[in-house]
Amino acid sequence: MSGRAQLMWDEAVTGYDFGRDHPMDPVRLALTRSLVTALGLDRDVNVVAAKAAGESTLRLVHREDYIDAVRAASADPEAADQSYGLGTLDDPAFAGMHEVSALIAGQSVGAAEAVWRGEALHAVNFAGGLHHAMPGAASGFCVYNDAALAIARLLELGAERVAYIDVDVHHGDGVQAAFWEDPRVLTISLHEHPSTLFPQTGWSGETGASDAEGSAVNVALPAGTGDAGWLRAFHAVVPELIADFRPQVLVTQHGADTHFEDPLAHLAVSLDAQRAVQAACHDLAHEHAEGRWVALGGGGYAVVEVVPRSWSHLVGIAAGRPVEPTTLVPDEWRHQVYARTRQPAPHRMTDGRWPVSWAAWDEGYDPADRLDQAILATRRAVFPLRGLLA
Repeated sequence: MSGRAQLMWDEAVTGYDFGRDHPMDPVRLALTRSLVTALGLDRDVNVVAAKAAGESTLRLVHREDYIDAVRAASADPEAADQSYGLGTLDDPAFAGMHEVSALIAGQSVGAAEAVWRGEALHAVNFAGGLHHAMPGAASGFCVYNDAALAIARLLELGAERVAYIDVDVHHGDGVQAAFWEDPRVLTISLHEHPSTLFPQTGWSGETGASDAEGSAVNVALPAGTGDAGWLRAFHAVVPELIADFRPQVLVTQHGADTHFEDPLAHLAVSLDAQRAVQAACHDLAHEHAEGRWVALGGGGYAVVEVVPRSWSHLVGIAAGRPVEPTTLVPDEWRHQVYARTRQPAPHRMTDGRWPVSWAAWDEGYDPADRLDQAILATRRAVFPLRGLLA
């Protein structure tokens, strides 16, 4: 197996553009790619552009009638069928929508294929992680669910156990839905509580269909949760479940919208904690999946201040050359940011909170604490179904 990581990238993915006033600004992708270059990280990865996902691949997850509806809306945005979630405020139709959505999906599927076939140990597609798309509908800025398609392709290639970890601030509902009845896939989502955030799903009691009980895991975090609580929740739930499941491949989604500066949500996580979870996912892949790791992007709407730095850290970790948090952001990139956005760029690859710390769950918990209540609810709902002590 090659030890060299792959970075999936095609400039055309920046055409995933819902319009000028939409939060999903594709400049976040372009700025991430240019920061990766400015930091010299692309010297340590193979940059690969995969083909767009074809019809047969898309149908691994999506219904044929939905794909037809996306094609039709892509050709004539004014005629988008809103019954499929297209042409809505969240998912406005735009010319070429099918083509660029399939291209992003193709990058994640290509990443999964490269890792499964041993062409790369790790593969990153930060343009991916579009986890809200359902088999028959667009949702939450997501047209095709590249994360679910990557997992479905791994199963098609012969994988028997695939684990999916989603640390976006929003529940990974589309991926959970795609594999709700499939015990071969363990989906774990840490997200802001559904009572305060879209998509209003991801309760601790959502644990999978009757033939796959315990294969869906949800940690619903109280609004305002910061670094220590976020990391405590991750480490109180995820490592034990991954160790028990023994995945052959780990697929992770790293939405940057948990950040305290993100305008669409209410957690208070720093870039430094995001980096710590990225590193933890890397370590889990090596401990339990022979290093096979597919890492995806996701949400993130602080498009200058947060997203490029967070996902550049992800690329560095996957490349085996983690960026030290104290690293200065290259001046050339900061000048480019201002030229493109007229916004000032950050000066360092840290929010000043490194090293981050948290209290381990096995040291005890407080039954009156809202965060500990959330962790305990998840452990009680899922762990016994998997033969583990809650």
